[in-house]
Amino acid sequence: MVNAGAMSGSGNLMDFLDEPFPDVGTYEDFHTIDWLREKSRDTDRHRKITSKSKESIWEFIKSLLDAWSGWVVMLLIGLLAGTLAGVIDLAVDWMTDLKEGVCLSAFWYSHEQCCWTSNETTFEDRDKCPLWQKWSELLVNQSEGASAYILNYLMYILWALLFAFLAVSLVRVFAPYACGSGIPEVSYYFPLKTLWRSFFAALVAAFTLRSINPFGNSRLVLFYVEYHTPWYMAELFPFILLGVFGGLWGTLFIRCNIAWCRRRKTTRLGKYPVLEVIVVTAITAIIAYPNPYTRQSTSELISELFNDCGALESSQLCDYINDPNMTRPVDDIPDRPAGVGVYTAMWQLALALIFKIVVTIFTFGMKIPSGLFIPSMAVGAIAGRMVGIGVEQLAYHHHDWIIFRNWCRPGADCVTPGLYAMVGAAACLGGVTRMTVSLVVIMFELTGGLEYIVPLMAAAVTSKWVADAFGKEGIYEAHIHLNGYPFLDVKDEFTHRTLATDVMRPRRGEPPLSVLTQDSMTVEDVETLIKETDYNGFPVVVSRDSERLIGFAQRRELILAIKNARQRQEGIVSNSIMYFTEEPPELPANSPHPLKLRRILNLSPFTVTDHTPMETVVDIFRKLGLRQCLVTRSGRLLGIITKKDVLRHMAQMANQDPESIMFN
Repeated sequence: MVNAGAMSGSGNLMDFLDEPFPDVGTYEDFHTIDWLREKSRDTDRHRKITSKSKESIWEFIKSLLDAWSGWVVMLLIGLLAGTLAGVIDLAVDWMTDLKEGVCLSAFWYSHEQCCWTSNETTFEDRDKCPLWQKWSELLVNQSEGASAYILNYLMYILWALLFAFLAVSLVRVFAPYACGSGIPEVSYYFPLKTLWRSFFAALVAAFTLRSINPFGNSRLVLFYVEYHTPWYMAELFPFILLGVFGGLWGTLFIRCNIAWCRRRKTTRLGKYPVLEVIVVTAITAIIAYPNPYTRQSTSELISELFNDCGALESSQLCDYINDPNMTRPVDDIPDRPAGVGVYTAMWQLALALIFKIVVTIFTFGMKIPSGLFIPSMAVGAIAGRMVGIGVEQLAYHHHDWIIFRNWCRPGADCVTPGLYAMVGAAACLGGVTRMTVSLVVIMFELTGGLEYIVPLMAAAVTSKWVADAFGKEGIYEAHIHLNGYPFLDVKDEFTHRTLATDVMRPRRGEPPLSVLTQDSMTVEDVETLIKETDYNGFPVVVSRDSERLIGFAQRRELILAIKNARQRQEGIVSNSIMYFTEEPPELPANSPHPLKLRRILNLSPFTVTDHTPMETVVDIFRKLGLRQCLVTRSGRLLGIITKKDVLRHMAQMANQDPESIMFN
């Protein structure tokens, strides 16, 4: 046996890993977080700090600092998020305008900022100023003609390709997990503590963004609207029609986009993400440039579609025939017959609608950071504005019809086309995402239009009903299933009468469960087990004969612990015994130093008995955010149930092939 001298001389070495070592408690990319484990660790840490705080004033101060550390982190996150949001908003405007020209006084100014700083800009020509030059003016000193148009066309395409290549390269080289919108990537465990801290971070971010004022209107909303005409009950019918359109658009988009993304994953197309982005960008830029409503940024397009036509608007959408004898205030302009500009804008918007529908289907899911809110809102805003103009002209030319007679008198400002654009945007976004309450709140945040809650709610609910008639999945749920994320949807009820023993692994005919023993395996044994398996963790038992459960060890922490021990602790070799107990096992005198790994052992893994109903197990996984649970009988380990096992079982109970549930 190991003599006393040897034991006393190696005590510090054996207890070396009782201290924290780098990366312990972290997760690999694309790995599910075990929220119950994290909560347990945080509770233990807080308990230790609280007990130490009574020992001295310094420990008490440290406990106060720890209590405030979470809020300080939220403060820093809020400041950083608000700053980044403001910088991004300003950079987007600059990069969008850079495709068309450059500011001579300061190249980092957008078109609008450049003209603000010019003393030669007049109100009538506020979009034109000598300091801002298109590429044709700068390169060949021509602003009109075929050669100038072609040069501006080519520069627009080149800048679009450059920006797209930069985005996809950053994703491919530095952050592969940054592609897409980020919403499908699954946290659904959201405790109250996190909610309050998130609210505080959002508050700080809002104040920060307000101080930066990226929109130049002293407001926090991206598409601020201020309509001067109330909506009328008769308008609910076209609002509901927009909801129907949103539901149909959502169904079409989800089916076509998922089919295209599935083809991307199952063919050689998925092997060339950079080439795909470049090709799609080139086609998009070539088609988009001739149409002014597809050439401009999507945010600018939505803002123009949401706007009400006042006396100072210069958009084609506001080219109405004015009555020269009109003496109304600027804010109360009556409905007027559409001019040539409005009719031109209508067919351009119709082409833009088709373009946006097709392009959004093919671009969402590419290997670039991109979302779906703005593209979906653009589709709905275009459709809504067209419907709004149609209703407006119908009310003007047929104000004696019974549907207009009671609320639209001649010379009155009856219909606001911008409101229809806002309702259409909400309808299309709801049809794609299947959101209702949160969608209405998002529209409030984006527009500030609180008084239009009923039209927004009517459109959102209608779009969800129509879309749900063709399928229950929103776009994010569909991408979760396509990408194989282990997501347990709270909306899916489990009512089957199966038990934990029916789902746990190993099953009959399968190899026995891979486990670690508490004090009889060597470092080489554990390393071999890690190499031969791809499990995320291993149960730890007293011995293979008794199978008495004592805890659970994570794969990543085992690898890190062994690596750190080999580098920083002398005497650790391949045949060193690993033990998870408080005291080392009794070993022969010439044995190498044992390795103590009790610190990485989870002594309270979640367990269920083999007769626990699966309905209860599913609820436990959902509400506690579990990654896995162990199945025991009278303290003896029988098997393990992972979140993926639960999902496969639910698919089997729904008469689906459980092996079709792929986890990438």
